[in-house]
Amino acid sequence: MNSWSWRYEAVDGSAMTGAELPRTGFPNQADAESWVGESWHDLLAAGVEQVTLLNSGEKVYGPMSLRPLA
Repeated sequence: MNSWSWRYEAVDGSAMTGAELPRTGFPNQADAESWVGESWHDLLAAGVEQVTLLNSGEKVYGPMSLRPLA
């Protein structure tokens, strides 16, 4: 069961949706975190500023900025 997912958010925290944004579910937290670690550049290019990790729709942590630390 793929109960782990990311909510994509704009800089103001509003949820973002769209066909260009992947709707990928993950079997565990480690897989979800590995995926966002590999995909954050593409998400940022699509306009996503931050993400929140969800498990079965419940917030685990976030929001987490996709911008590199200065």
